[in-house]
Amino acid sequence: MMEMPGYDGHPLVHEPELLQEPLFWLGHLYSCAHDEVAEELLFGADYEAAEVFHRELRERAEWPVFTIPLAAGHLFHVVHRAWKDDPGVDYLLHHPSWERALLLAKVDGHFMGPALSWPELFSAVDNGLPGGSTADPHRRLLLLLPALGDDNIPDDAEHRLMSALSVLTAIEAPEELAAALVEGQGSGGASRWTSRNGVRVDDGAYSYRNPSNGFALTPEDLARVSTAFMP
Repeated sequence: MMEMPGYDGHPLVHEPELLQEPLFWLGHLYSCAHDEVAEELLFGADYEAAEVFHRELRERAEWPVFTIPLAAGHLFHVVHRAWKDDPGVDYLLHHPSWERALLLAKVDGHFMGPALSWPELFSAVDNGLPGGSTADPHRRLLLLLPALGDDNIPDDAEHRLMSALSVLTAIEAPEELAAALVEGQGSGGASRWTSRNGVRVDDGAYSYRNPSNGFALTPEDLARVSTAFMP
């Protein structure tokens, strides 16, 4: 069992082997498919198999956790919250010197986020640091995509996403799906990012990184997050 300060009392288990399962990615990316066309491209003929796979995942006692190491010892955790009546995915940032992990996004029926801009996502995807659940850029990209929200789309975003979908899933039209997912902008839609005194913030109405929100992270924690995801 894993322990994460500030996220106590949950049966967290590191399960990187799930990242080898093509059906895992279909359910993980479901929140990024914002219309029926995108859903059909994502699930295709595998809808029923993916539904069974993720229902069994939600009904387990353990909550699968995947970790991506970041610069200076920071760790970004992706937790599949396996509550039967309230399933979801939580994205948390932690450092061994901190008293608690910081919740940056919740992907469920009450989405909170986004957690990441495109440059921050690619920084985490490409850093190659060992010690986490996977160093594979394709798997890291799909793991983090639901926590993204950034309307400033890089030129290579669709191509990189198409490559990841082609390698890790049996989706029949990865190019079309990649275009739909990039347009959909993660689980919560697009956000606009700016930098204030070196601290990256966004304008999302449900974002912990928007200092205008009453539930936002403290200024100190906002700075910590920016440092951890520094491109």
